[in-house]
Amino acid sequence: MKKVLLLGGAYSQIPSIKKAKELGYYTITCDYLPDNPGHKYADEYYNVSTTDKEAVLELAQKLKIDGIVAYASDPAAPTAAYVAEKMGLAGHPYKSVEILSNKDLFRKFLKENGFNTLRANGFDNLEEAKKDWDNFKKPVMVKPVDSSGSKGITKINDISELENAFNYALTFSRAKRIVIEEYIEADNGQILGEGFSYNGSLDVCLFIRHKFDSKAENPYTPEGGILPIDLSENIQESIRNDIQKVLNILNMKTGAYNFEIRINNEKIYLMEIAPRNGGNMIPQLIKQATGFDMVEATIKSAVGDVKKIDKQVFYPSNCCSYYVIHSNSNGVLKKITVDIDFKNNNLVKFYQFVNEGDNVSTFTGAHGAIGIMILKFETKDEMLEKMDNMEKYVKVIVE
Repeated sequence: MKKVLLLGGAYSQIPSIKKAKELGYYTITCDYLPDNPGHKYADEYYNVSTTDKEAVLELAQKLKIDGIVAYASDPAAPTAAYVAEKMGLAGHPYKSVEILSNKDLFRKFLKENGFNTLRANGFDNLEEAKKDWDNFKKPVMVKPVDSSGSKGITKINDISELENAFNYALTFSRAKRIVIEEYIEADNGQILGEGFSYNGSLDVCLFIRHKFDSKAENPYTPEGGILPIDLSENIQESIRNDIQKVLNILNMKTGAYNFEIRINNEKIYLMEIAPRNGGNMIPQLIKQATGFDMVEATIKSAVGDVKKIDKQVFYPSNCCSYYVIHSNSNGVLKKITVDIDFKNNNLVKFYQFVNEGDNVSTFTGAHGAIGIMILKFETKDEMLEKMDNMEKYVKVIVE
């Protein structure tokens, strides 16, 4: 029985642990949170931080693992690549994953290789950031270089706002480093993508339209996404070509990716290519839309069991979406109510992370999710109408 080391046991990572067990692999989880719910599904658990590369390597060597997975985790992706490279396991080049996992390094990479990009610079010192302030077009986004889930992000226009934005971003950065980047308006809203490459070839790649809650404390945290997206096939092909160019330059191998893209005046801007599966149950949405099992492919690729995908997957055949259950106020969750017709006709799966009686916080990032719904619809019009009016169908009551 092959052994798989899965980095993390959060709610969002449970599907990967269950899938590995279902596929017949011996499952081992590790992180610094022994109470994380995913660990109970694994054969073994070790209290080792997923960002401590050397400690995870020592554990992996001791256990003689056959594969390592950083499912839906930006912080763990470099660790997985590092361990795989040191042990000769399947995985992407460590240096390439470092570039993709750090926003300032990725912006530099894009500029050096001729991709569309706006001015960006990384800082670990506020005074240095202030000195560079006048070189940016305003507004700018201030972000941690190494966080995910829209955590720690602020949009600012004036230098008087920089100190608060800088310090806020630092609270979400393990490296204690931030990036300032010029803001770019998106002609068609922000585009999310999910992909999978086999020996560097992007054989699976779908794009999803992000939806945002204008009432949320952090308006840059997506509350959902819809498929199919209203982008021409030509534009989608151009985006895929740009992503493939990145994979080629970085010598990426076999594995999953999560993308964020913006289009402005018909120019494509690659905002993020994360070398891991998406959060918010995006792989489950992809399976609902196309039948392709991203989780299975990810687990199998880690142990070298995945085979060439017979048919490229680019366009979904079903109308479906994900929706993040969230609260716009702090308090205690009293209950979640779901319209009965909506539940019977549209709800495919409800992943609930927070129980009644537990504390909830305002929706400032993915960590504020109460749960995720995977939804299906008969028509695109039905999907758009219901996703624009989710407060009619799903109510979160907080006291």
